[in-house]
Amino acid sequence: MRLTLEETTDPHVYDDAVRNLPITSALQGWGYGEARRVLGQVPVRYLIRQDGRTVGAVQLIRKRLIPGFSTLYAPRGPALESLELLPHLAPAFKKVARPTDALLKIEPPAPLDASADDSYDALPASYGPFTRAGTEQPEHTIIADLTRSEDQMLKDLSSMARRNVRTAEKLGVVAGRDDDFEAFWEIFTATNERAKLGAFPRAYYETMLREGNAHGGEAYIVLSRYQGKALAGGFFIAMGKGTYYLFGGSVRDDRVGEDGAPFKDSKAPDAFYWHAMLDAKRRGYELFDFWGIPRVLDESKHSYGVFKMKLKFSEQRVWYPAYDLNLNPAAPAIVKALRWRKTQNNLRKRGSADDVL
Repeated sequence: MRLTLEETTDPHVYDDAVRNLPITSALQGWGYGEARRVLGQVPVRYLIRQDGRTVGAVQLIRKRLIPGFSTLYAPRGPALESLELLPHLAPAFKKVARPTDALLKIEPPAPLDASADDSYDALPASYGPFTRAGTEQPEHTIIADLTRSEDQMLKDLSSMARRNVRTAEKLGVVAGRDDDFEAFWEIFTATNERAKLGAFPRAYYETMLREGNAHGGEAYIVLSRYQGKALAGGFFIAMGKGTYYLFGGSVRDDRVGEDGAPFKDSKAPDAFYWHAMLDAKRRGYELFDFWGIPRVLDESKHSYGVFKMKLKFSEQRVWYPAYDLNLNPAAPAIVKALRWRKTQNNLRKRGSADDVL
């Protein structure tokens, strides 16, 4: 099987291919790559061709490491007609790589079941010359099937989630798509500070919101408000049949009423999750990705609370493993150096070597 990579600079042609492939992700969309450009990384887009037919598409992000070396990265990609194509892509990738490109990382956007105790060991060790490696995006996540009826979706929530959703409705919480980026940003930054999480510059998120809507996908914000104040929210990108909750959080409602009593707990985060799922279903999406839970659970960490919240809305846990392809003899040393740098970065920013979700 001979596959070739045909570079395209037309965002509409590229996003049209990504959107219509059965194995795909919004992170392969043009808009996500433009956001990465804000970080000094360079996206390059290709159509994957076989015998004159488009059978896939891939957005490669070139990241400079040190003078003389760079890496290529396909965030939740490539988008493909079939996973059977993966082993045959290696020669095509090597052909378009520069001499300075030492390593290629791919993250096939095909979720694998993680419910069994031995599910991690059952992940494919390789796809031809692509060998199992650490991911950049969250490897372990929760997804929800939006093809169910709304009644069934509500029934499948945990009893606590159903109760909290109904409480929010009775109190008049309003949740749905919202254009108030400032409100999202306030919630997002407050959550990051509280949990000691990292964040990119504001321009990164603003660019993703703008460019994610420009060429064939969607980027949008969902907020949950109680008596006008946004208390929970998230940032989504969507393409094809899936939508992905990338960033968000919640803030405490510290307001008091006229009698001096604190406001009731409005359950705004639960309303946010539920209405984000309903919004996605009503717009025709079939997959809702909650984006990241820890592989190893630790009740003392912020990530455990995130996991418990998401689990209330879906128990469908999946893996998105990554695979590396060495392009240069220096690749093993570079992988080791990247791991060390990531560990040091986490220790410096968060006081922990654990990766951020």
